[in-house]
Order: sequence, then C-alpha cells, then structure tokens
Amino acid sequence: MTSTPPPPGLARFNALAEPAALAALHEVCAAGAWARRLLAARPFATADDLYAASDTATADLTAADLHEAMAGHPPIGRPRPGDPVSAREQSAMAGAPDGLRAEMLELDLAYRERFGHVFLICATGRTGEQMRDAVRERLGNPPDREREIVRRELGKINRIRLARLVDVAEDRRT
Repeated sequence: MTSTPPPPGLARFNALAEPAALAALHEVCAAGAWARRLLAARPFATADDLYAASDTATADLTAADLHEAMAGHPPIGRPRPGDPVSAREQSAMAGAPDGLRAEMLELDLAYRERFGHVFLICATGRTGEQMRDAVRERLGNPPDREREIVRRELGKINRIRLARLVDVAEDRRT
C-alpha cells in the first residue's frame, strides 16, 4: 500500500523551517504552548491530522495559555488596523448600525470587567446581532463555564485559520 502525499498547502507548511512555521502558527493562535505543540507534531499527513493536533493542543491549554491566546484577539467590532484576518473574521460588525456597535462596545467592557479578558467568539458566519446576543447570554456564566466556552470558540477559530494557512479549500479543488 502506498501513502498519498499531503495536499500542496499542507506540504508547504510541513516543509517550512522551524522559525517560519512557528511564526505562521502564532498568526493562527497567540498561545505559545499551542504553537509549540503543533510544531513538534509535524509533519502532518492530512489537514484532519493537523486539526486533530490543534484540538488536542487547545484542550490542553492552561488558564494562563488561554489568556495568552485571547490577548491575540481584538475586541469584537474593533479589528486591529491593518489586520486583514481580524477584519475578515469580524466583517459582520463592520457594517453593523452604529447603535449595535456601541452596544457591543459596552457589552465587551462589561464582559472584560467580569472575566478579565476580551469576549471571544468565532465571529465567522455570525451576524452582529448574533454576537451581541451571545455576549449578553455569556455574561451570566460562571467563570469556569465561560472558560470552557472560550476554549471551544478558540478551537473553532484555530481550525478556520489553519485551513487558510494550509490552503485546504484550494487543495480540495485539485
């Protein structure tokens, strides 16, 4: 039985020199422990192997690691200037009415005061109203429950960003 080579985007990622691969992974997730774990698991045969390693690394993040990961995410509705990734991920808030954007700012501040970090949600595919409703709902969570929700949302974000990193959509068309 012969093995199939990884898709081109994944093969490019596997072949990156360690510093370049680490830098690319830090663009996906700011948690150093997560990036180092994925780096150590290379090479990946399939994108699913990469996602599984990401899921495991995300599940194993400590509270401090989660805080480090969240520090790499701008608040909803305020993507970092010149950062096309966060702008694309938060595009629903860019076109939201001023009232909704102002409400999200207030809710994010309340969330930060309660939990000590930005409100983290996988914004891809969500409307501004859905994100507002989610922060309203999650403000009532106990800290341990919220930490697990943040972990799940971070895992979703990491998967989306990893797919872009290794050009999975492009590879599947070939």
